[in-house]
This record gives sequence, C-alpha cells and structure tokens, in this order.
Amino acid sequence: MKTVNIIGVPEHFNFPWQLAVEEGAFGARGINLKWKDIPEGTGKMAQMLRDNETDLAIILTEGIIKSISEGNPSKIVQEYIATPLLWGIHVAAKSDYKALSDLKNKTAAISRYGSGSHLMAYVNAQNQGWDTNELKFEVVDNLNGAVTSLTEGKSDYFMWERFTTKPLVDQGVFRRITDCPTPWPCFVIAATDKFIAQNPGTLAHILEVINVYTSDFKQIPSIDRTLANTYNQELEDIRHWLSLTEWGQKNIGKQNLELVQNTLKDLRLIEKIIPNTEILYKEPKK
Repeated sequence: MKTVNIIGVPEHFNFPWQLAVEEGAFGARGINLKWKDIPEGTGKMAQMLRDNETDLAIILTEGIIKSISEGNPSKIVQEYIATPLLWGIHVAAKSDYKALSDLKNKTAAISRYGSGSHLMAYVNAQNQGWDTNELKFEVVDNLNGAVTSLTEGKSDYFMWERFTTKPLVDQGVFRRITDCPTPWPCFVIAATDKFIAQNPGTLAHILEVINVYTSDFKQIPSIDRTLANTYNQELEDIRHWLSLTEWGQKNIGKQNLELVQNTLKDLRLIEKIIPNTEILYKEPKK
C-alpha cells in the first residue's frame, strides 16, 4: 500500500475526498491516502508543499501560482473547483461599518501573507479603485483568530469563503457587507515536483478516483442534507452553494492562468510572469 499525504481546508468543497477515503476507493487502487485538514488555509499549505511536508494539496489557484512563481517546487496537476469562490467581506456584527466604501484604508484580517484572504484583499481594493499601497493587514491565522480580531477591534474586516462563514453571520458574530468573487476557477490540485517525479502512476490513479466522485457528487441522494449536517450549515445555504459550484476534471486552462498571473503582476504581488510549463504538470503521453 502506497501512503500519500494530502491537505486541504476543512470545508464542504473537499467532501468528495472524505467520501472516497471512507468508501475505500483509493485503498482499492493500493493507495493509503492520508487527509489532513489545514484550517489556516492556502498560505500554510503552500509552505507545506514547499517544505515537502505533504505530497498533494487542494489549494487556491492564485495562492499556489504566486508561490510557484516564488520558487515553490510544485505544479498544478488539475483544476478542482471550476467555478469562482465567493469571498464574503465580513465585519464585526456590532461595528459601525455599513457599506464597502466604509472599509477604505481600514485594516484587513488575513490568515497569513500569501493566503487567499491576503491576495483577495488586493483584488477587492483594485475592483473598488482603492490605492493598494494603503492596504493594512493583521495576521490572525484562521477563522477563530478573525473572530477575536474583529470583535476586539484589532482589525476591521475579514474576507473568507461566504458559506463557511455564514453560521457566524447567523449567530450575530459577523455581518457580511457584500461578496467578492474570484475572477477565475478557485481551487486546484497541486503536487510537489518530487512526488510527481517519483509517483506518476499513483498520481494518475488518484486523479481518476476523485474525478469519478466529483462527476457524480451532486447526484448523490440527500447530499445536501449530508453536507448541511457535516459542516453545520443551513440546508438552503448548502443548496445555494451546490447550485453555484462545479467541479473540474481537467487541468486549468491557459486563459485563466494568464488572467491570474497578469492580475497578480498588476497588483505587484509577483515580480514576473513565468511560463505555463513552470506551473502546470504535463501528463506523460500513454
């Protein structure tokens, strides 16, 4: 049995992996796939790939592209979520902020530098015509850290996946001002160069298995109720999320790669555009 380590955020997007592991789909291929939740998100996962602390990661597209451009020895092996991520822009429920314009020049809570919450603060600022040089950040590690930071007034707003933070909105902890969708497919599957070089056959099996699960995911009986119960979500929110979400079964396209890189370069978050061949894994010809 080949042991493979994989990481991702503990969110509903990744439930197909949990199902496949629980049902023995990887074990049937001789793969012991060991999943680990990383609540800190993309910045932490990029570091773990860089340090060979994991083989695979389900990671935000913009975050891993930035990290690869900075020398992370990894590749995107496949698109995972083919639709945008809805980033909710949240403030403390009792704060005086009412409109997005109120947050100009205010402090954004971020999980860490290089994370999605960090990069999307720049995208949001660009969308609003704000001076990105004026952005201010408070590192909070994870969602719980953001709750503390916003509640205590150490930071003013926090961008995180809308549906994951919805229970906190329902509980009166956060208030959502608006949403900021990613302009590209939001999650990809990344692997270290070392794992790819040593295990191309195992990688192919893993992708085949997960693609079967994601292709059929929405047709699983009562999947909406299962997700709502598992992730402490309202059924109507999960149904809305399912209606907006599509899983990908191929690698990310050239146009989206260029869009991500050009956006990051325009925002001065990467120094240079690198060739697609340095970002994408090219499957060997059979």
